[in-house]
Amino acid sequence: MKTTMGKSEWVMLIALSILWGGSFLFVGVAVSDVPPLTIVLTRVVISAIALHMILKTMGYKFPTDKTILSAFLIMGLLNNAIPFSLIAYGQSHIASGLASILNATTPIFTVIVAHFFTTDEKLTSSKLIGVLVGFIGVAVMIGIDALEALGIHIFAQIAILIATTSYAFAGIFGKRFQTLGVKPLTVATGQVTASSFLMLPLVLFIDQPWQLPLPSMNSIIALIALALLSTVLAYILFFEILARAGATNLLLVTFLIPPSAIILGVLILDETIQFNQMLGLSVIIVSLLIIDGRVIGRIGKKNQSVRNFDERAACNSKKSI
Repeated sequence: MKTTMGKSEWVMLIALSILWGGSFLFVGVAVSDVPPLTIVLTRVVISAIALHMILKTMGYKFPTDKTILSAFLIMGLLNNAIPFSLIAYGQSHIASGLASILNATTPIFTVIVAHFFTTDEKLTSSKLIGVLVGFIGVAVMIGIDALEALGIHIFAQIAILIATTSYAFAGIFGKRFQTLGVKPLTVATGQVTASSFLMLPLVLFIDQPWQLPLPSMNSIIALIALALLSTVLAYILFFEILARAGATNLLLVTFLIPPSAIILGVLILDETIQFNQMLGLSVIIVSLLIIDGRVIGRIGKKNQSVRNFDERAACNSKKSI
């Protein structure tokens, strides 16, 4: 595994950010005439079928162990059913660009969840500072006016923040698949399969899709793209980058998703982004850089090298005198 990324890894990372940023675009298109829960069910069912076909082509056997299947069920709930539903609901009230910015807080909540539910990922001073800065960014982005008037839009934004917390718990829970010896692509297949079974009764009871009008062709295309591009292909790239460059490098995609989603939303959905939202995004990116630690670490090393150079120069000057 590389500790730094080459051109191919960067190309895949940028492609992944566009695919995941595109998910907000596709949901933004589909949610105009398809209920959020039906969007989620369609996404996970198509993804499950496609991933099962890929597993069979690769010669992988889908596990039947009850422990693994139970883990798939929990992972499907935390990583698909809950966050997909909440994000789709949120996007029925707010722009896709803002939804993607709120989604960028996932690493912030992951740091907090990891501190309380793991033994090897406790909060450090730099991570704590990063978390605090991140919450400031969220507050700036949502805006004081929204907090004063608790209307539907603030609840939509809170729904997406809850979705990011669910992703955080999924990230912590997903570690157990390594100990269970389950391949990453099999985990992806298992979780979307499980979430399909979880979502089906909800959709049948709440949305009653047989009574809904036929979606527009744009919505149908968006749903297919959401499943095949932003889920199936995205998972394949995700695990390929993970295998080549590791989880730390993979986290860089978090910085790239909001700009991708914002640009797509502006170009295709004619959305507008407010100044406070862009300012909040900037603050969140700073918080993620602090949590990630690599940029600050490199600056610290550079400063230490400069100090060492100055000290050596001073010593040599004294010796010359």
